[in-house]
Amino acid sequence: MARYKLPLLKDFKTKGDDKSSALIILKNNRGMQVALTNYGARIVSMIVPDKTGSSVDVVLGFNNILDYLHADELYHGATIGRYANRISNGTFELGGIPYKIEPNNGPNALHGGKNGFHTKIWDRRINNPNQVTFYYTSPDGEEGFPGTLTVSVDYLLTDENELQINYRANSDKDTIINLTNHAYFNLDGEGSGSIVDHVVEIAAETFLPINEVQIPLGELRPVSDSAFDFRKPKRISLGISSEDEQIQKGGGGYDHTFVLNEANKDGKKVAASAFSEKSGIMLEVLTTEPGIQFYTGNALTGKDKGKSGNHYAKQHAFCFETQHFPDAPNQAQFPSPLLKAKQPFRSQTIYRFHVQK
Repeated sequence: MARYKLPLLKDFKTKGDDKSSALIILKNNRGMQVALTNYGARIVSMIVPDKTGSSVDVVLGFNNILDYLHADELYHGATIGRYANRISNGTFELGGIPYKIEPNNGPNALHGGKNGFHTKIWDRRINNPNQVTFYYTSPDGEEGFPGTLTVSVDYLLTDENELQINYRANSDKDTIINLTNHAYFNLDGEGSGSIVDHVVEIAAETFLPINEVQIPLGELRPVSDSAFDFRKPKRISLGISSEDEQIQKGGGGYDHTFVLNEANKDGKKVAASAFSEKSGIMLEVLTTEPGIQFYTGNALTGKDKGKSGNHYAKQHAFCFETQHFPDAPNQAQFPSPLLKAKQPFRSQTIYRFHVQK
């Protein structure tokens, strides 16, 4: 396995919105290091030990801020908001008032719109060598969303090789909210090629089937006897090559929300995991969110060249995006993404790593 170096601090300095971007590096006592930037409050790298003791960077990304600004894929490692995933036709109603977000994904609004949280330079506070908090205030009407929203994302790296992500928000008006992180993982190391040999497990009895523009149909479909059954560990390749029409609607792979079992959305039990036999690295995800979007990087084009100098092509990474359901503002049967005025929003997701030899 390759031994990785952290990006250079100086390569992450630029200005925008009268603020400066920067690189922040967190370390623990077990050899894990996480680099983050306040541009998009995003994860730049996650360096973990593999089964041989070598260091492996398991997150796709770039060595400098300019590559992020000009990337073909906009969301590498970013905090996504105000509303992660898709809103049908970019429209929804709240309290009888219609709202419009400009579509940026065919007919739909995706990941908060063209100028979502992934495009912002956040304020930051370094809490200690293993913790940083990013802050952003989204003004009333930004991208079409109601209410002035104050949001913070806290990253804490523990000595258990956990990256704990805590989201907090408040709004002065009723609004909708759905926050997630869009890290692209490859447990063999970023830039090392396909992830279809990774073994995945997801604690979900049902998933959300989608239409031709990837909006949920409104039903919770059982995973049993389908390519979407990850209740027991299964190699991605066994399902991604199926002729299931939902695989085709996902862009030739997985890009679907799995409805987490009640017992696995309490933030204390593993909701999903991925394992690479090659590196021996296992990633476990814990969350307080009701769903997880399993995405196999079907839209990666190969245009972006990452930290190792290799190009990121289709299915060279996967995402576990913990979140509320896509298009929930328009589908009353889904868990509500409503954030009432002056009521606190809280959510936690944990990425935990260990080695299996």
